[in-house]
Amino acid sequence: MTTVTVRYFAGARAASGVDTETRQAAPLDQLVAQLVDTHGERLARVLTACSFLVDGTQARDRALELSPGAVVDVLPPFAGG
Repeated sequence: MTTVTVRYFAGARAASGVDTETRQAAPLDQLVAQLVDTHGERLARVLTACSFLVDGTQARDRALELSPGAVVDVLPPFAGG
């Protein structure tokens, strides 16, 4: 397990009810499961459409091992240009 910071944006922020939080997780998929367990079905629905940035780089692989101190941004789709 490693300590990571999770930052929520737009609809993900609204669904979670927080701007940022600190979590203990190793792979990204474990982190996502924790977030759903804590924040519930509303966030689970939003997360299905979200992208994740880990330290500024898009993370497509949910099995990605998170580094200590990593920052994970939860980004729902944005409208507009």
